[in-house]
Amino acid sequence: MNNFPLLAVSVESHSIDVYTRYLYIMLKADNLQGALQLLVLKILRRRANHGFAISSYIQQTSDEVLRVEAGSLYPALHRMTEAGLLKAQWRMSEAGRRARFYELTAKGRRKLEADEKRWRTVSAAVARILRTA
Repeated sequence: MNNFPLLAVSVESHSIDVYTRYLYIMLKADNLQGALQLLVLKILRRRANHGFAISSYIQQTSDEVLRVEAGSLYPALHRMTEAGLLKAQWRMSEAGRRARFYELTAKGRRKLEADEKRWRTVSAAVARILRTA
């Protein structure tokens, strides 16, 4: 048993203490993958694009704070394609090279909508705590 006060939080119809939930989130291997997935889905919402362009967009738009390595991005794109969130096809890039372009499927759009709503809810809750604590 931990020495932290219990504060019940509803998590997928289960109540657990905040400390346990924090450890669960921090130790969960795909936690960063979930954030990457959300970013990729959001970027591809407007138009299809290839991996290098997605990575560059994340880096530039975040003012160089976020950098996505190829070793993280391409496996994530593959997983999202396998899950039916994206479809992929080979095309010529702006640089005249053959590249795999990814675009959202209807399932991917639904997933983006749900994940973005959840992200905004959690972000707002954290912001409230940071403002008031």
